[in-house]
Amino acid sequence: MKRNTIFYILPFLFSVALTSCIDFDDATQAISVDIQVTAPEGYPKANLQGHDITLSGSHTFTAKTDAQGIAHFENIIPDVYNASASWKVSAEEYAQTTGKTVENKNYTVSGSLTAQTLDASTTAAIAMGTTISQDQSILIGKVFYQGNKDDNNKNYVYANYLELYNNSEEAYDIAGLYIALLESTSPDSEYPLQYLTDSIVAKQVFRIPADQPFMVAPGGSVLLVNSAVDHTTKGASVAPNLLSADFEAKDKNNNRYENNPAVPELVQLFSFTNNTFMNLMNGGPCGIVIFETDEDVAVDWVNNNLTYRYGYESGRQYMKIPTRFIIDAVDILKYNGETGVDPNTKRLFDYLDAGYAFTEAKIGYDGRLVRRKVASTTTDGRKILQDTNNSANDFEAIDNLTPRIYE
Repeated sequence: MKRNTIFYILPFLFSVALTSCIDFDDATQAISVDIQVTAPEGYPKANLQGHDITLSGSHTFTAKTDAQGIAHFENIIPDVYNASASWKVSAEEYAQTTGKTVENKNYTVSGSLTAQTLDASTTAAIAMGTTISQDQSILIGKVFYQGNKDDNNKNYVYANYLELYNNSEEAYDIAGLYIALLESTSPDSEYPLQYLTDSIVAKQVFRIPADQPFMVAPGGSVLLVNSAVDHTTKGASVAPNLLSADFEAKDKNNNRYENNPAVPELVQLFSFTNNTFMNLMNGGPCGIVIFETDEDVAVDWVNNNLTYRYGYESGRQYMKIPTRFIIDAVDILKYNGETGVDPNTKRLFDYLDAGYAFTEAKIGYDGRLVRRKVASTTTDGRKILQDTNNSANDFEAIDNLTPRIYE
């Protein structure tokens, strides 16, 4: 069942960007910290009590909110922390609280803060804004973007893939669904978020063919690949067999990928280069969004939604994707060894993805992927994947490259 995505955006989320940790020689005494969540705009009567707030840094701490939305943390080691919170709101609770008639779908309230310096000078409660969004049926389930090594220890990227998952209890028609790969030319964005308002920028846009229905069963997945072959037979024994792929991005210009004529084409509508395959960026960043719209992306958006990188009037062009059409999104960032991941390189607003995913590889080719965690399992064995609107909570890096497996 197709539907529009609802987002209530808090205009401003307080955050402080800091790149270095506190010197423990100067700040070793434990401190107390209060973090206060605030209700989302458009949902002012949200119940703020009894929700976990997590601080993650050199150590991890969790505390529950009181009736005012305040979580009190004791014995915190001074450092730089990220903070996050999320909780579910049932369709019934949402309808009772707002008086609005809504689809029979649940909602998620989420919020985050990045790079917060917590030390002895932190005396006032730190405010954390939240947003509310309707839970989605189709989610990004897996992204294998890192590549791996072949049996001769050479870089092998041909088995990378993207997997979508039906997280609902009803069959879902994905015909016509759009997939966008976000700008990823370097760790620092070529179009930083502070210069955007209600859109993000993509380097490629694909569409699942819309000429006939393509139903995905509850707990089922859709496998999108560049090369729908058995890669274990291609000199890369530690690689997935992708013969079961549902759609393949055909390599029409470079002859880089071996394509399978028996697998339907994943239609490309836009690319910032002449590549027709999915340009999944080894090592990252490799952000992805899926979206739905009745607007003409192939014509109107290609003519009107293209932009050069910020501050330029020529060169590479990207497509602006209005955020109101986005169903799901994952920010996958580059890991930089000792310095870790820089949250300032995010391509997505916090209301689209409050966190980010990554694997601990500087340049990729580590044979790992990011996979959405399993939140629960129904009595009939269907996996319900975790969706808190925060990829730092929802995704994990794993070694098992086999498609369609969630554990």
